[in-house]
Amino acid sequence: MTRRAAGGAGRPATRTRGRTRSGTLLLVALLGVLLLPGTPAQAAPTSGPAAPVSITVTTLEPRTVRPDSTIVVGVVLTNDGEDTVTDLSMRLQRGERLATREQLADDVADPSPGDVAQAPFVPVPGVLEPGDDASFTYTTTAADLALTADGVYPVLVNVNGTRAGLVERVGELSTYLTVFAATTSRTSVAWLWPLTDRPHRDAAGAFTDDDLATEVAADGRLDRALTVLEDLPDGGSSVPVTLAVDPALVEALTTMSGGYAVDGVSGTGAAAARGWLGRLRSLAAVHPVVALPYADVDLDALQAAGLPAVITRSLPGTVEGTAQQPADDGDPLAGITPTPTSAAPTSEAAAATPTTSAGEQVLTDALGTAPRTDLAWPAGGAVRSDTLATLTAGGVDQLVLGAGAYSDADAALGRTGRAAAARVPVDTAGGTLTTLVGDTALGQVVAGADTATGGPRGAEQRYLAELGVLTSQLAAVDPAVAQTVLVVPPREVQADPDWTTPMLADTATEPWLAAASLTDLAAGPVADAGDLVAPPDDARLAGPGMAAVAAAVAVRDDVAGAVVGDPGTVLAGYDAATSRATSVAWRDDPDGFAASAADLQQTLSGLRGEVGLVAPADGAYSLASSDAPLVLTVRNDLPFAVDVTLDLQTRSGVGFQAESVPAQRLEPQSRTVVTVPASVQQSGSFTVVAQLATPAGGPLGTAVQLRVSSTAYGPITLAITIGAAALLGLLFLRRLVLFVLRRRRGPGQEDDVLPPVDGDPAGPLRTPPTRSPV
Repeated sequence: MTRRAAGGAGRPATRTRGRTRSGTLLLVALLGVLLLPGTPAQAAPTSGPAAPVSITVTTLEPRTVRPDSTIVVGVVLTNDGEDTVTDLSMRLQRGERLATREQLADDVADPSPGDVAQAPFVPVPGVLEPGDDASFTYTTTAADLALTADGVYPVLVNVNGTRAGLVERVGELSTYLTVFAATTSRTSVAWLWPLTDRPHRDAAGAFTDDDLATEVAADGRLDRALTVLEDLPDGGSSVPVTLAVDPALVEALTTMSGGYAVDGVSGTGAAAARGWLGRLRSLAAVHPVVALPYADVDLDALQAAGLPAVITRSLPGTVEGTAQQPADDGDPLAGITPTPTSAAPTSEAAAATPTTSAGEQVLTDALGTAPRTDLAWPAGGAVRSDTLATLTAGGVDQLVLGAGAYSDADAALGRTGRAAAARVPVDTAGGTLTTLVGDTALGQVVAGADTATGGPRGAEQRYLAELGVLTSQLAAVDPAVAQTVLVVPPREVQADPDWTTPMLADTATEPWLAAASLTDLAAGPVADAGDLVAPPDDARLAGPGMAAVAAAVAVRDDVAGAVVGDPGTVLAGYDAATSRATSVAWRDDPDGFAASAADLQQTLSGLRGEVGLVAPADGAYSLASSDAPLVLTVRNDLPFAVDVTLDLQTRSGVGFQAESVPAQRLEPQSRTVVTVPASVQQSGSFTVVAQLATPAGGPLGTAVQLRVSSTAYGPITLAITIGAAALLGLLFLRRLVLFVLRRRRGPGQEDDVLPPVDGDPAGPLRTPPTRSPV
């Protein structure tokens, strides 16, 4: 909050305290100049909406003040106004001791004027022209500020100066001092440090950009994230920060380290990737590691879309967690050796059966140490009850959640005036689950430190103030009681070693704090935070993108039903692609999510085309007999065997019939001849449509239209032919009988004349000619 009145009583006009007429203040200021020329005057309020001089804290020592301490504050004063500022002077002034977190929160919202005790003004040399800045170090004592009792005190950095002939407060900054003389209470603080990034590979596994190279290069975000830990005292051994690592990130960097391409051009990050992985390996030997789900998937989005199996395939705590990109980028099926199903299993193949998840194996291979796989950290700090059931079924027995995940988290965060406890047991359908509550206020301080008013060093003082209030609360209640706090920065925190490393180190260097691990917190004191609260629906991935993902997964599952063997192993590349497409990183990039989901759907839809019928060159088949079989060629371009079904349908449905054939097993990367028993009822041409399908009925390849020709007699044609022959034979027999009768009677006999036919005007027939009847 901006203030204009100098000294301890100055407050903005919106507040009742210190509200006076501007003319009176001006008169007091002028009298001060005239009567006390050797002392900086009480400054008049400025008329503008903001102080012209901004203050950035560069030094504030000691971090823990004792009654006999000398307090040193280093600042940079910057003139952001349009007027020259002269006669600068600075002092510290403090407010009332803050006894609870609630009081601290109120002070953050409405800072104290610092009217309880004031240290003397000290002149600041020089003149500040517009746009100029000046460094200055102010020194005072705890006695000057009457800091005698343990606790947290609000402090105002007050800068006076002359602008346009008027003495006024030209700048101010609110911060805090923590005072502990000889406390017996300690607050144990654990950190969860995220090492994640958005996916940089498409559904086929090819790199879509070279941004990851920038992230791990010098001064990149991920580079700084490691430097923060490397700069800890004692190599970090005294501060057991838990590393939350995404296996997909490590996998991508491992691929990059061996050389890679982006759009056909060699990538630039191979050396940086190798260096970053080596540094992470060294840190993993000191700090505990937790494996996140592959690509840090959006758990609730997948559960809400009816895709819990995708969650399971991404989890590091179950052998069903198979999502992993094959070694060769650009092909989800790369690295799979085609093996005929007839090949007998060997002891070597049996030994290759996975006993760990793919994500765990990726981290173990890269870091040289096995990570924890039983802890999950849902994005947003909350989780649905059905998602929780999927997680626990997949090997998760601990969760890190935010305060908003509980109906009443105040007790866990120490907001009730009693000790804070990060461990909160939660009853679920599967039993009691251990959850750890991330402190929301501390996480926000860390997240906003680089843009905090007063600079990152001021943010660190706020961090210490939050912990200091908790420690002083504990001392007032029961100093012997254990108190635990968990700090969880956001996943893509913009950390700077200059300010983040001191925050981490404070837990080990300040006498009223103690460094702890997540394991320590899980075994620590317990708090009752009420029931779990479901996150809002609009917090997760949704919309057309999730519809595209669901369609892609439907294809994957349909093809999986045709796989001979373990589909999780042979389809691991597609499962990895699905996880990358549903990464929680896409929550902040809707366009990126839509593009990734569409790419996934297109890639998985192409999987159906890897198996199909081979159509004859002219699309025609000729059958030599009525029961001649139809011989078809089927291709399987996949590196694993599949079972398929074949369906044949005629356009007319008359004259041609194909018998059903049992499911066919197609060896990997092969051509297979399938003989279909068929029969024809008539000769001619028939149009037949053939379609391969999975055992569940999903189409494979495209339907093939065949023209089947037959010159053989079918039953109908044969019956007609036989009937015609019989009729012809009867006619021949009749003529033969008549011929024989005439020859026996001879000429002139009456019997040789046939009687007239009734109604025949021509009268008697003439005697047939004496000739052969044929």
